[in-house]
Amino acid sequence: MPRTAETASFKFNHTMIRVKDPQASLKFYTEVLGMDLVSKTEMQTFTLYFLAFDHGQGTTPENRFQREGILELTHNHGTESDPNFAGYANGNSDPGRGFGHIAITVDDIETACARFEALGVKFQKKLSDGRMKNIAFILDPDGYWVEIVPGTYRPSP
Repeated sequence: MPRTAETASFKFNHTMIRVKDPQASLKFYTEVLGMDLVSKTEMQTFTLYFLAFDHGQGTTPENRFQREGILELTHNHGTESDPNFAGYANGNSDPGRGFGHIAITVDDIETACARFEALGVKFQKKLSDGRMKNIAFILDPDGYWVEIVPGTYRPSP
């Protein structure tokens, strides 16, 4: 269906995932992946963290709804210290299949994956695994899959 005048200004703004320990997740997304914390909103029972690759766009809490590519981390207070909390479904195993992954584009996938390995990041799929040798999947602290793709991505035949 073609884009219409009514939808011409629509943008994909953000995706939200729930996280158990916000400090571990923030460290992963800011230090391992290099995202910037754009804004933080604290409520009585939860806190929202909005992250993005800013790339000089000057993303602020005031203009964050004007851009695309935001990741929202939602932390429900108390999960980080609850020994009975089993964690969130990552969408890639039963029960809870549905959500699959987020994806990050990198200039040099081999260098990026070597850096992730040196940092002790867990891999779901390394470049050398499987038939698709041009993508990798790493895991965030909650087990969400993060697909790593090269900027010149070409699907394997």
